[in-house]
Amino acid sequence: MPRPLEAIVASLKRFYGPLPSPPRDPFALFVWEVLSVHSVAARRDAACAALKRMRALTPDAMWRAPRKPLEAAVALAGPYLEQRLRALRTGTEVFRRTPELPATIRGPVVAARRALRRLPQMGDGGAYRMLLFAAAHPVLPVDARVARVATRLGYGGREADFARTARSIRKAVAEQLPDDVDAYRRAYLYLSHHGSATCTEANPHCAMCPVRAECPEGGRRLAAR
Repeated sequence: MPRPLEAIVASLKRFYGPLPSPPRDPFALFVWEVLSVHSVAARRDAACAALKRMRALTPDAMWRAPRKPLEAAVALAGPYLEQRLRALRTGTEVFRRTPELPATIRGPVVAARRALRRLPQMGDGGAYRMLLFAAAHPVLPVDARVARVATRLGYGGREADFARTARSIRKAVAEQLPDDVDAYRRAYLYLSHHGSATCTEANPHCAMCPVRAECPEGGRRLAAR
């Protein structure tokens, strides 16, 4: 029998179908994170595709990329062009100066998180996505969407401090999921997507939610109508 959270993720997978995953290469994932800030998925993906066509998704290639084509590709992600270019240049330099970084983040988590602090625009969510998707650590990135879905389902509690909320959710999820990186990747992808598509902050679509039977918050909202 599947564990309850695994069953919920399986229901979301059937409802939404296959979802794209963040890049598995550490540098490509760093670029993906920079392009994601203040952007939407379609614009971020267009910028990533343009950089891929330029063959600029390695540290050395991006460092050597001509400025005008690089600017044009990054601009596809939306506003804040100069901030993105600055972050990409800083991060590219970190990867070039520390070629052992990919190996470091695949090692012990404490040392991996310390090493990731050198990269700009990562934040806690970005660091955990790097650990999960590029370094294959079974950890759960907790962004606002994941936090909203998880706490509505009863996994963890809402705290005044978001870091405490995230820790509470990770502890609850660790009791539900096997120590398997693929299970954590599926959980993150589908919980986060569900939070953006259906379990929204304002006016969540509880009536059409595929996991409403398992959701205490959804049950309360439907009963109040």
